[in-house]
Amino acid sequence: MSSFEISLDPERIDLARTSELIRQSYWGEGRSEAFNRRAFAQSICVSALVEGQQVGFARASGDRTMFARISDVIVWPEHRGEGIGKALVEALLGHPELASVSIWTLNTSDAQALYARYGFRPVTDGSEMRLDRLTAA
Repeated sequence: MSSFEISLDPERIDLARTSELIRQSYWGEGRSEAFNRRAFAQSICVSALVEGQQVGFARASGDRTMFARISDVIVWPEHRGEGIGKALVEALLGHPELASVSIWTLNTSDAQALYARYGFRPVTDGSEMRLDRLTAA
């Protein structure tokens, strides 16, 4: 297991590698680097680094006051299982700019257990709605 650091510095994000891995994910297929650059610029981003090299990424978007959405949590394949995903989520949940946020959301098809440990639960009350629109990435 590697020791890693969590960084809030957007300058330390390897945009090309992060975009490449997001494109390989089930949720990010088809997203261009330019699309990701725009999304990241509108978000609070955290990255994980080992010896100065990025090995993980996550971001939160929203109004930074009442609601936030966690997106694009990704750990480089060779560093999975080292606690990096948990540390990224914890960095977002504990971020000072998000301290007043009371409504957190996210989508996942494969990491429910990761998020359940922080109190996330499936939305089943019928009040949550969603609109999916096809857009150009």
